[in-house]
Amino acid sequence: METYLPELGVYGFDVVEPLILAALVTEDPLLLIGPSGTGKTYLLNSLSEALGLEHRHYNASLISFDDLVGFPYPDEAKSSVRFLETPATVWGAESVLIDEINRCKPEHQNRLFSLVHERKIQGQPLTALRYRWAAMNPCSTDQSVDESYLGTEPLDAALADRFSIILEVGDWSDLSDDDRRLVAAPAGEGAIANDHGRLKTVLAIWRRAFLEHLGSCPVRIVDYVCAVTSALIEGGIRISPRRTRLITRTLLAAMVVKGFNPDAPTGRDCEVLFKRVLDASLPQRAGGTPPDTNKLAAAHRLAWNATMAHGVEKWLHHFHLERRLDRKAKLLFHGCPNRDTGTLAVEQLLAQEPKERAAAFALAAYPAAVAGRVPIGAEGVNDLGRIAQSLLTVDGDIRWQERHDVTGSTHPELAAFAPVLAALEPARRARAEQLFNFCIVNNLTIARPGEFEEEFNRCVTVFGEGGAA
Repeated sequence: METYLPELGVYGFDVVEPLILAALVTEDPLLLIGPSGTGKTYLLNSLSEALGLEHRHYNASLISFDDLVGFPYPDEAKSSVRFLETPATVWGAESVLIDEINRCKPEHQNRLFSLVHERKIQGQPLTALRYRWAAMNPCSTDQSVDESYLGTEPLDAALADRFSIILEVGDWSDLSDDDRRLVAAPAGEGAIANDHGRLKTVLAIWRRAFLEHLGSCPVRIVDYVCAVTSALIEGGIRISPRRTRLITRTLLAAMVVKGFNPDAPTGRDCEVLFKRVLDASLPQRAGGTPPDTNKLAAAHRLAWNATMAHGVEKWLHHFHLERRLDRKAKLLFHGCPNRDTGTLAVEQLLAQEPKERAAAFALAAYPAAVAGRVPIGAEGVNDLGRIAQSLLTVDGDIRWQERHDVTGSTHPELAAFAPVLAALEPARRARAEQLFNFCIVNNLTIARPGEFEEEFNRCVTVFGEGGAA
């Protein structure tokens, strides 16, 4: 891929350049995080110069609201308020850089929210505004950095979630020898970034291609985003529904920038790009708590395999990525390639799920499996039966009705289970008692017993109805 930033006098961004360019293509908000002096502000100001944008650069630690909107004054009829504009006000800006955004006072962060998210200020649309950029030093609470930045705070989670790409900028140790020499040389100091329109021209081409695909975004890109979101949430890393759309947009734009076919995201280079986009799409970085790299890598690998695999392998990945037991049950009924694959899926589920969830699935599935209504072989039926029978034979002499007389030291979960059971109709309660008895006998702690029983009951319903929607 050709590079564009070095021609603007911006060095050391080769690895993340496709993501920065993708942000230009989507015109979604971009946030750069890095130590002082790493070129964050220089990069963004240089982009505005190269693209010939009407640009505003604000320091969030010093800015007042009047700096943004101007000074209010009533019109001649005194029926409305207008703003006395200055060269620094945001009206008419095509690009805005909010520097030191995590040094901003909370009340100003709230005012910047609509600017970043909606291209509005005081409820008024900023019709010329295309690009919203921000930069910040690492949070002072971030223990992963050696240098402390007094006055920096984690960015508000809601505001951070509005930035499409959150990039951590490299420091001196991340630069190549050639880039170090270029950065150290003073020749470009004060020069206006000018590539003679090269970036502006290619950006218009990329933007057209992006918009052409946007109306019917390639299925594999959407499937990857759905799969990786589920895997991240399962690993304790929350992704908002809003962010899934931002990730999809960035992936599509990044593929266009790299010259890949958006309809066929295959190959090692494409997978690396997907992983980099995912790394740069997590707002937790702006809050000083970057996500666990191992969980992130595992989620990407699961999603990539599930999305890019074919046939049996793809179905198995999809089955294991699905978190809810009732949806796993539906996948067994709808789309399972054959009984051997169904057997393998069930065996892996029973081995990998926590003991109480494996037990719930087995108890729900076993009657239908014995009746031959589940697409699994004899081995799968036997595996379900082995666990289901252990539930049916546990000592049921647990006095639910006398729960107030039973101390927590005898059955720690009893007080939590009893109210859930009391609200159920008889048949459903009998099944839930079997499951809860099993949990108590095996000393299994259930964080949300009501939600657990509801999921179990949905699973029972799916198997009872043969996978009906």
